[in-house]
Amino acid sequence: MLRKVFYISDGTAITAEVFGHAVLSQFPLEFDALTIPFVETQTKAEAVKAQINDCFITTGERPLVFHSIVKPEIRDIIYSSEGLDYDFLNTFVAPLEKQLGVAAAPALHRTHGKTNESYEARIDAINYAMENDDGQTMKHMDKADLILLGVSRCGKTPSSLYLSMQFGIKAANYPFTEDDMDNLKLPEALKRNKHKLFGLTIDPERLHEIRHSRMSNSRYSSLRQCRVEVKEVEMMYKKERIPYVNTTNHSVEEIATKILEETGLKRHMF
Repeated sequence: MLRKVFYISDGTAITAEVFGHAVLSQFPLEFDALTIPFVETQTKAEAVKAQINDCFITTGERPLVFHSIVKPEIRDIIYSSEGLDYDFLNTFVAPLEKQLGVAAAPALHRTHGKTNESYEARIDAINYAMENDDGQTMKHMDKADLILLGVSRCGKTPSSLYLSMQFGIKAANYPFTEDDMDNLKLPEALKRNKHKLFGLTIDPERLHEIRHSRMSNSRYSSLRQCRVEVKEVEMMYKKERIPYVNTTNHSVEEIATKILEETGLKRHMF
């Protein structure tokens, strides 16, 4: 039986999930996780406490409880359960108060709420990424913070959306297709914004697998075509001196971080 894990918060529980997952990923084990957000009343907290206690009675093991609860009265109820508590906020807040010489002023939904001053910037960036996905339009490239290039299915769209959602970066992306291969060059809108360009590439074998799962037995998905496209695009990156990264063995989080590191782009939000 998998060890039960609870991620609990009086907000979205995103912080508890991220921290908890980061910690548990260090162990070669699988866990049965349950996320419970918006535990904002004592009644809800008591119900969650009952869930934790029932889990302990059923399994005979104390469940792991990761939480980021602002309200002390809610936090105390969770503390009184049979779970093994890992309180992210208070683990760091008290020592920081001592070092900074300033008392914390906890407030609900401050981290991931709409009141966060970067919220509107994030929404604008997400809208921009969707409107300028896959070369749908070239009209607004001048407004981009970043323009990702690459062949179809190398990771441009998920990387653009991740950069916009997590960091508030306006990321457009432009695809190079089979029709471009005979005379591969940068369109004028991209030349004008060359300092914003960043290339993605991928191993042809992996690209073949991805395309085959979507359009099997087609020229588009053939290994030969994948090899041709990747080779031509990488040659263009080198000729135009466009920085690029191979996405084959990297998650979207790692790709985005590598792009920020290479370009020096500043995160607009956290």
